[in-house]
Amino acid sequence: MYSSDVLTHNRRGAYSGGVTGLTVGWDHDVELLLDFLNTRHVLDSEASWRAWVTERGLGRSGEIAQARAARAALRSSIEGSSGPQTAAGVVHIELTDGVPMLASSDALGAVLAASARLAVLGSWERFKICPADDCLRAFFDRSRNRSRTWCSMQVCGNREKARTFRKRTRAQNTLQNSTLATV
Repeated sequence: MYSSDVLTHNRRGAYSGGVTGLTVGWDHDVELLLDFLNTRHVLDSEASWRAWVTERGLGRSGEIAQARAARAALRSSIEGSSGPQTAAGVVHIELTDGVPMLASSDALGAVLAASARLAVLGSWERFKICPADDCLRAFFDRSRNRSRTWCSMQVCGNREKARTFRKRTRAQNTLQNSTLATV
C-alpha cells in the first residue's frame, strides 16, 4: 500500500488531506490565473507574451504594458488578500447565475474575468505567494484549513525547515559550549 492510498479519518469519514471539488468547474480559471501570475519572464518581451497567449488559445494578446500592470496589481492584491484590485485593463463581463462570465476576447480580459469569478466564488483568499525570497511563485492553497505556506514543501518548505533546524542546532551548540566553558 502506497502512502497516497492511505486516508485519514475524521468524524464524518475518510479524508485525503486536501480539499477536492473546491473549484469544481473553475479549475481552468485557477490554472490560467496561476500561469499568468507566474509569468515573470513571459512579460519581458512582446514575442514571449504573444507566444504565451497563443499556447493557451486566449485570442488577441493585447498590450503588454497593460498585462504587466494587471499582473503587478493581482500579485499585490494576493499579498494583501483583499480581493482583486482595479488593474490596468477593461474587462467586459456578464453575470450568469451570479457568476461573472467573460464577454471580452483578449487574453488580459480572460485572466481578469477568471480572477473576478474566483473572487465571487470565495476562492480568492486561497491564492498565495511563496514567502521564499528566491522563489515568490504564486500558488493555490487547496489545504482544508488554508494553512499552506510554501509553493512546494519539497523545495521551498524543506529548505526553510532545514535552515531553521541548522540555526536552532547552532544556537544549542553555542549554549552548550558556553556552559562547558564556565564549568
